[in-house]
Amino acid sequence: MIDRSIIFTVGAAVIALLVVLELVRRRHLSEEYSLLWLATAVVMLTLGLWRDLLHNLAELVGIYDPSNLLFLLAGFFMLFIQLYFSTVITRLTRESKESAQQIARLGFELERLRGQQINDQKNQSDQSADVDH
Repeated sequence: MIDRSIIFTVGAAVIALLVVLELVRRRHLSEEYSLLWLATAVVMLTLGLWRDLLHNLAELVGIYDPSNLLFLLAGFFMLFIQLYFSTVITRLTRESKESAQQIARLGFELERLRGQQINDQKNQSDQSADVDH
């Protein structure tokens, strides 16, 4: 008899695979980030279908119910994914800040050069007016 938690796990893994593939196809999720989700779904699908492996791993770890191991592994994968995305967000935040600072510096430099150009034009017109008199 098939355990309901295994059916749920296999169903959830298949749905996750399909959703991730569809998001990649529609370009709502980049291939780089989809690999983590695909790996998680494949591991969960493998453990859900290969019951002997799941039972042996549960016995090795000392977990009485193999489905508890399955959900524990899913939790660890989710924590790993969150840690990975936290590092990505940190990097993007840093890059955003640096870009904003560069844009501000360029804007300041542009305004300075415009002011200098206006002063140069004013000086040239003053000099040409002096030459005409």
